[in-house]
Amino acid sequence: MKSLVLYPYPLEYDGQSLQGHYLVKGLNEIGFETLPCGREDSDSKKLAYEKFKPDVVFGVGYWGDTPDLILHPQENGFTPVPWVNADGFVANYHKELNNLPLILATSNWVKATYIRDGVKGENIKVAHIGFDPTIFYPRKSYDSSVRDVRASFGIEEDELMLLTIGGDVTSKGAQEIFKALNKIKNKIPKWKYVCKIWPSVSTRIWSKVEGKLIEEFGFQENIVYTKGDLPPEKMATLLNACDIYCAPSRLEGYGMIQVEAQACGKPVISINVGGPKDTIVQGKTGFLAEVGYEKKFTSKWVTKAMGFERRHKIKFPEPKTLDYEADIDQLAEYLEQLMTNKRLRTEMGGNAIKHAHENLNYRKTAMNIVNLTKQYVLDRQKIRVAQRR
Repeated sequence: MKSLVLYPYPLEYDGQSLQGHYLVKGLNEIGFETLPCGREDSDSKKLAYEKFKPDVVFGVGYWGDTPDLILHPQENGFTPVPWVNADGFVANYHKELNNLPLILATSNWVKATYIRDGVKGENIKVAHIGFDPTIFYPRKSYDSSVRDVRASFGIEEDELMLLTIGGDVTSKGAQEIFKALNKIKNKIPKWKYVCKIWPSVSTRIWSKVEGKLIEEFGFQENIVYTKGDLPPEKMATLLNACDIYCAPSRLEGYGMIQVEAQACGKPVISINVGGPKDTIVQGKTGFLAEVGYEKKFTSKWVTKAMGFERRHKIKFPEPKTLDYEADIDQLAEYLEQLMTNKRLRTEMGGNAIKHAHENLNYRKTAMNIVNLTKQYVLDRQKIRVAQRR
């Protein structure tokens, strides 16, 4: 099987680019000739079609990327298999999606979202995103790089380090963690909470709300912000520096960093909805707090970039939940358990390492995609060709 993989390429340090990178890496290493290509680079795609002649064209993105990931390969005579992420709802390209032999969804929640919004479920199969076990693995607490990271945040030997990584950390549930910590602040040992952000409009908006909570709870000395891009190697060191990874995300289609945190031996506190339900084993590799609040929408804006003629607002026949918040009391309970019990942190961390490395490394996830593609695309194509003869 020869594969062309369309994704944000050359490699960038964001989720979709790494998703495509690990697929290419995995397919090549398990013996399948694979070529990477920029999903919006029409000239490079046409050259790859002509010279490489792939059996299948994988595409990383969401339904709004249909022109690049699906229509372009089809127009040039090749079979597309999109590997879709979440975007809350599916507003367009239903016919094009329903006519495909196979759609790969990064989680059961993403699959359920597509089905809810009118894409038939028979052709949607779940394929999780892999991580690189040569980068994301546990380091000892006395490792110099780990100690340096903790020291850079002013974390003392007797302090616990909590960590959340996001474009803006509110979307990853940081406000809920603040509120939970406030409930138990007189019951837990010394701690600091490191929030890793990237500058953006949403980061600037939410930072004001976060700042008010920090001041209200008296956490000025406990919350540490850091920003900037991190290559995977430095991300792994940062994850190894923490004691607990916190990400009860408000909308999480998969949760790649949560998988990487587990691979580094860190118990994860997340939310029992979305992608984390697929990757975190409740009570074994981490804790999944139940949903405490759902934000429902009756309409949403759509744009030309989503395949519409003009920007306008569409109304939903039934309200759609596009935002979740974890139950604060449960988060407080789980934080208290992990922060006051080193043995539990160690046990869960060990379980997390085994779970991630056995089930979610990039070679295993690539093999799953190969098997699905053979079963639902290539084998069926062979049958149709044979029948014509």
